[in-house]
Amino acid sequence: MSLDAWVSVMVVLTIFPLMAFTRLGPDIILLGAVILLLTLGVIDPSEALGGFSNSGLFTVAFMYVLVAGIRETGGIDLLIRHVLKRPDSERTALGRLLIPVAALSGFLNNTPVVATYIPAVMSWSRRLALSPQRFLMPLSFASILGGTMTLFGTSTNLVVHGLLVERDPALDMGLFDLAWVGVPVAVIGLIYLIVLGPRLLPRRHSASTAFENPREFTIEMEVAPDGPLVDRSVEEAGLRHLQELFLVEIEREGNIVTVVGPGERLKANDRLVFAGTSDAAVELQQIRGLVPSRHGDFSLEKDFKERRLVEAVVSDQCQFIGRRIRDGHFRTLYGAAVLAICRGGERVSGNLGQVRLQPSDVLLLEARPPFIERHRQSRDFLLISQLNGAARPVHEKAGLAWGILGGVVMLAAFGLLSMLNATMLGAAAVLLTGCCSVSAAKRGLDTQVLLTIAASFGVGAALESSGAAAEVAQSALVLAGGSPLLLLIGVYFLVALLTELVTNNAAAVIVFPIVMASAESLEVNPMPFVVAVMFAASASFLTPIGYQTNLMVYGPGGYHFGDFLRLGGGLNLLTAAVALVLIPIVWPF
Repeated sequence: MSLDAWVSVMVVLTIFPLMAFTRLGPDIILLGAVILLLTLGVIDPSEALGGFSNSGLFTVAFMYVLVAGIRETGGIDLLIRHVLKRPDSERTALGRLLIPVAALSGFLNNTPVVATYIPAVMSWSRRLALSPQRFLMPLSFASILGGTMTLFGTSTNLVVHGLLVERDPALDMGLFDLAWVGVPVAVIGLIYLIVLGPRLLPRRHSASTAFENPREFTIEMEVAPDGPLVDRSVEEAGLRHLQELFLVEIEREGNIVTVVGPGERLKANDRLVFAGTSDAAVELQQIRGLVPSRHGDFSLEKDFKERRLVEAVVSDQCQFIGRRIRDGHFRTLYGAAVLAICRGGERVSGNLGQVRLQPSDVLLLEARPPFIERHRQSRDFLLISQLNGAARPVHEKAGLAWGILGGVVMLAAFGLLSMLNATMLGAAAVLLTGCCSVSAAKRGLDTQVLLTIAASFGVGAALESSGAAAEVAQSALVLAGGSPLLLLIGVYFLVALLTELVTNNAAAVIVFPIVMASAESLEVNPMPFVVAVMFAASASFLTPIGYQTNLMVYGPGGYHFGDFLRLGGGLNLLTAAVALVLIPIVWPF
């Protein structure tokens, strides 16, 4: 291999462990790799920036706007209320939940579908007297399965298709071409989840169980009007660094002081609300100048205008990962107080301010209403749902938003417009009809995913232009003994493994030039290998970090790492078997 080829291979071999084992975002890692390759002269500026002009990238971006329109109008909530209802058994409940989710995920991005369903499933499972743990992991898996049915189903399908068309326009695929394999994969996968899911899913407590009764960890006291704490600051009164609890808010003459700072001066008859363990009430009783609250009503149950209880799942991109809540000034930065933390289905005990946050921790927060909209699309949190009120009200334009999406699907399906043109027109319609505001559309764009996709193109271009892809392809052919079927199986399992460790988009885009070089060397149809890349990149069932929706349900469901292996291992093998049997039949070598 040439020097440029060796450099390209070494960069790729460095990228994957960095994405798998560090907290750096995949977009940062891949952009850094592109800058390095450009600096070393492996790729030129046009190749480095080629991903930013790819039709697949823009199709994904316009799809985000379409999904934002449905989310903002409460379109998915409307569907949830009419479909879930009250089933007779757990398996019937799974069927009612998973089939619509899989169908929706064929046309919408998986993340907003799952984000909308999680709060609804939590409430629904309580009405059924079943643990949400029995539904949340199947919910994520069903959305992944549904995404394999159409080109719209996942961003990976759109991006790989964009690469394919740029390479050879004659290989253009229709919107439903993947359904020949995707529908059987989804149907068999759903049957597996409905039949075997109840046997393989755990029966531990979920995060909602840990948070279901705020009385267990909220204590109220009052400042005695003739006591020594009047006009003293919170710090001076010794209320800043208490064991197993901290001061959440102060109610003063009917007003609420949230985000209480250390310099806040206490006034006579101030009502103080502390978060912590019930045992910590003993410590408060011993502080001179504090007396038990005279009010009979429980403070957090009051619907104050400036108070919302919010449940948030910590992302692996959160800037507080590994840091103590108090040291990082969480309340100052976000304007929200942490009432409790749940990890692995159990509430974290001890002084909450000293807890170091970990990915997928579930936080019970008290925040003002703007917090929800401000951070709903934040990189720091995977999911934000309001507990004491509807987070996403249903609006009268929900039907219109669904109609626009249906029109986009019809235009693309019948070939009247390209997928890029159809989604562009749909995004414009969503904005012009008021289904979605410009600011909501901007928030709906997942910039990390878009940057990851764009940067992946630069790395893929380096593998191809340097000749590294051809050399790796030749090595793969030797291992496969020149057999297209063995190569197909090898490609599938390689991509499936990589997508469990890094992002599915990066795995697919980087492997794509190697796959195309392999097909050209064998002088066979490249389509079986391209489709295998699409399906394998979606086969993320083994770990919670393999796919964003898995990480979203990991914390709220109180799952352990092994739970994904138990349910997802069989699903991975089953979907691989179905896909590898059908792909060569639909797209012969």
